[in-house]
Amino acid sequence: MYMHYLGHGAAAQIAGSLRAALATSKTPLEKPVPPAPEPTTPPEWVKIANDTIGRQGTPRGGVLSFGLARSQEITENGMTLASPQGVAESINFQETGAGKVATTGDFVLTAEEVNPVISALEEHHISITALHSHMLTEQPRLFFMHFWAAGNTDSVAAGIKAALSDIALK
Repeated sequence: MYMHYLGHGAAAQIAGSLRAALATSKTPLEKPVPPAPEPTTPPEWVKIANDTIGRQGTPRGGVLSFGLARSQEITENGMTLASPQGVAESINFQETGAGKVATTGDFVLTAEEVNPVISALEEHHISITALHSHMLTEQPRLFFMHFWAAGNTDSVAAGIKAALSDIALK
């Protein structure tokens, strides 16, 4: 389940309101147990995903994460949004068995990017789980596309790479 929020005002007031909302939802607020140290040599599936995508993700706790900033400045109500905070491509991979991974995340797209990314994902058997907007006055107008796939590391990573080729990234 995803929950998005937006706040304007004093940082302490926003933080207090967010904490109260998270407590009401019974979201755990304790510090998580730190994951085991990452191996000095990444597993083969991490190397395959990084090499196929052509960028280096961050491995942490068995998950390989990518946060890829968009090339253009994004504004909301005239304020520049710092990337990758909420306006970057967010991609996560996790091993599901020998030579297999699952991936999920969301792409932040302009209207012109939506259909090419849909086509790239569908061609690679990656499911689109949601397409929606988060903001009201952002420039340029953005659409958030969530996705999911599980399968062979090479083919799943190739599908993500194909989708990324249709997105204006730094």
